[in-house]
Amino acid sequence: MIFVILLFISAVIYFLLIFPTQWLKVERVRCSCGIGARVLQISDLHVEKLRISPKRLTCLIKKEAPDYIFLTGDFTQKSRHLSKVQRYAHAIVKPGIPVFAVLGNHDHRLNLTDFNQLIRILESAGIKVLINQSTFVDNFQIVGIDDFGSKKSRVDNAFANIDPSKPILVLTHNPNLVFYIKHKYTYLMAGHFHGMQFNVPFLFQFINKGKLAAEGIYKGMHSGTYGKFYISKGIGQSGINARFLIRSEVTLHELY
Repeated sequence: MIFVILLFISAVIYFLLIFPTQWLKVERVRCSCGIGARVLQISDLHVEKLRISPKRLTCLIKKEAPDYIFLTGDFTQKSRHLSKVQRYAHAIVKPGIPVFAVLGNHDHRLNLTDFNQLIRILESAGIKVLINQSTFVDNFQIVGIDDFGSKKSRVDNAFANIDPSKPILVLTHNPNLVFYIKHKYTYLMAGHFHGMQFNVPFLFQFINKGKLAAEGIYKGMHSGTYGKFYISKGIGQSGINARFLIRSEVTLHELY
């Protein structure tokens, strides 16, 4: 009898806390904003606690066939997991789709040597890392702004070479940055909050995640003073390697 009870408890724990980290959701978002591209956003890999395999990511990317892939930070905070970042980086670029990335607060916890190694791993795989800078692709511009929570954001530097007459797509990790961007943008993608990894009402009233989270804005599409922004629920976990009432996510943005 005790064995049956323990088995039942284990099953409940698995389906409530572990299964949501494996049951990957492709969130689909449409926005009419003149960019004219299908973009796959993958945020918060946290490879040390990621239960989605590199092979599975490659298959998903091939199936969805986006025009671009954007990685919005938090690859790892531990040097011993850099080799795992390399495996995921190669899996993400394998389908041959252009990939751009920004860095997150966990990445900035690496020491300087390992931080530079992280950037080398990403760029040697073919991923363009944007650190407070912009680049022009097709008919729109990508602005990559470094992590706000780590005090690495240099917004004016990132916007220095922008043509305001062309669509502007901003990549960053911590969405609280929207309060500090004083430049108009077309669309912004961020992550960081994990969609409230343990989806308990009012949790962010007690855990300080910044002004946005305190206002109940921690996932999905929103409109700010200078443009629209989307907060991904993320694909990986931080802290406890579990989720409650929130699934791991990648997001397909149809930006027309």
